[in-house]
Amino acid sequence: MYIYAGIHIVIDGYFRLLAKRFPYSIYYKIEEKTILIYAVLDCRQNPINKEKRLL
Repeated sequence: MYIYAGIHIVIDGYFRLLAKRFPYSIYYKIEEKTILIYAVLDCRQNPINKEKRLL
């Protein structure tokens, strides 16, 4: 069940979930009844890397 899918902030067309225990962000999209995870990124890295990974 996708209770929390789609409630997160949208950045560059992707939903972004920030993990609570670790410094990671998860970028995903929702297509019909499927959640597609595009990237799990370390928030301690250079933000330019995010843009390269999500293109």
